[in-house]
Amino acid sequence: MASTADIRNGVVLLIDGQLWNVIEFQHVKPGKGGAFVRTKLKNVVTGKVVDRTYNAGAKIDIENVDRRDYQYLYKDGADFVFMDGETYDQLTISAAIVGDAANYLLENQSATIAINNENPLYVELPASVVLEVTYTEPGLQGDRSSAGTKPATLETGAEIQVPLFLETGTKVKVDTRTGDYLGRVS
Repeated sequence: MASTADIRNGVVLLIDGQLWNVIEFQHVKPGKGGAFVRTKLKNVVTGKVVDRTYNAGAKIDIENVDRRDYQYLYKDGADFVFMDGETYDQLTISAAIVGDAANYLLENQSATIAINNENPLYVELPASVVLEVTYTEPGLQGDRSSAGTKPATLETGAEIQVPLFLETGTKVKVDTRTGDYLGRVS
């Protein structure tokens, strides 16, 4: 058991059987009364963010979460297979854990996987990836970047909104957190 003095940004706490990541913390010593620790916690699985306050010296459970870089190999049915670049061990992860990251995964792409007690918790991609547009309606003469957007299908099968002037075969940069178009890549 650890105490509130061990709380740091990035530490994972076990609270009521769920894992919570510390986003922010602040030790507060008011003039009157006892000291306390104010924290902002993010659920590792669901992403829900909550504020929680602890009395100074309270006992907390700190969990060990290992974040390692893996290389995405292939999709096996509904599961995704990743390989550890150092040990060459393969790890099979269900589609539920991969989540929205599946929309931006290409073979041989690197991803960070958080693991707790041999169980994968989530897959984290780089902030942006470069993907090719496999289908979009043809652009017309006079289409400009400020005129509007149209749907485009990427090589992973995901659909995003792109400017009207983009055509099939164009490589685009996509934000993996929001799915937004960030720009053309030549």
